[in-house]
Amino acid sequence: MHDHSNCDHHKPASYSTAFAVGVTLNAAFVIIEIAYGVMSKSLSLLADAGHNVGDVLGLLMGWGAAFLATRPATARRTYGYRRSSIMAALGNSALLLVAVGAIAWEAIQRLSEPVHVPGNIVMAVAGVGILVNGGTALMFVKGRKDDLNIEGAYLHMLTDAIVAFGVVIAGYALRQTGYWWIDPLSSLVIVALITMGSWKLLRKSFDLAIDAVPQGVDPAAVRRFLESRPGVQGVCDLHIWAMSTTETALTAHLVMPTGCQEHFAADLAHELVHEFSIEHSTIQIDPDFGSCSLAV
Repeated sequence: MHDHSNCDHHKPASYSTAFAVGVTLNAAFVIIEIAYGVMSKSLSLLADAGHNVGDVLGLLMGWGAAFLATRPATARRTYGYRRSSIMAALGNSALLLVAVGAIAWEAIQRLSEPVHVPGNIVMAVAGVGILVNGGTALMFVKGRKDDLNIEGAYLHMLTDAIVAFGVVIAGYALRQTGYWWIDPLSSLVIVALITMGSWKLLRKSFDLAIDAVPQGVDPAAVRRFLESRPGVQGVCDLHIWAMSTTETALTAHLVMPTGCQEHFAADLAHELVHEFSIEHSTIQIDPDFGSCSLAV
């Protein structure tokens, strides 16, 4: 007996306007940072501009993923285009790591070849960054608890606002002391912060790309839950993976020698949504363990 339940799913709130405004503001700010970074020869501004390019790409990726998730499945693409968000995250994180490598190399060179940088310009431009990134984060604050994609955008923008605040502090210290090494040193600090975030994104997106269990889902807890259902004597061939950055799927064989009631699989699917936010479940009922050829 094979039961597949694709129960009704709550349609996520649309954040298209927030994404559009966020992309516009951050793209404009990138242009401002690059212009003033070149004019003032500030590597910390250029480093933050490089990071904000990643922000624009990240917002576009989230926006695109939200749109593609609404596209219907086809006979060939039976899951639709959901996994494109995972692949975009994987590519974006790799590009960010390449970019910060180039910035770090330039910063190291400047430690041996100092360049005068006006602290006032650094402070002013970074101050605009606090407003842009902080304002963008506020647009996503409401939906951050319901959608991992929205939460990622919120945390990214909030982190950038904090980084911009750090650049303001560096600019102030530069103006007060005149120490040339503050600019490249602050650039290296920014690079370190970006690298940590990018590496985490790379690891997480890679795990999702190879169908690892998504973070936030405890496979042992899911197994215990399934084993506790009435009539279930064992669970085998349990697989949990991400269909997209916001949706999780599950397949499992339940050993039930006496069979199950008519609505067992449908009820179980609803319980999995409620308990573990697993929206797509496929449950197969087996009379004994011998039927579980792929038991894990």
